[in-house]
Amino acid sequence: MSQSFLGKIPFLGKFADERFLEHRRRSTSAAGIGGCLTAGVLLEYHIFHDRMINWELFSVLIVMVTVKIGMMVWYRVNG
Repeated sequence: MSQSFLGKIPFLGKFADERFLEHRRRSTSAAGIGGCLTAGVLLEYHIFHDRMINWELFSVLIVMVTVKIGMMVWYRVNG
């Protein structure tokens, strides 16, 4: 992996190496999946408990799933 632009800055070079960027990528992915699961659980709760669909929560869930799957396909095709 080539050195990122953060690694070229003298002060940040020792903090932003490959491991830092990989940890940031993994933590962001885990946070996105956690947010998606939370939105799904809240949507299920509103459907079963309140007997109504929270359309705002549903749209957030659909956007999160679409972006995740879209980026997975993009990286598979172009990577």
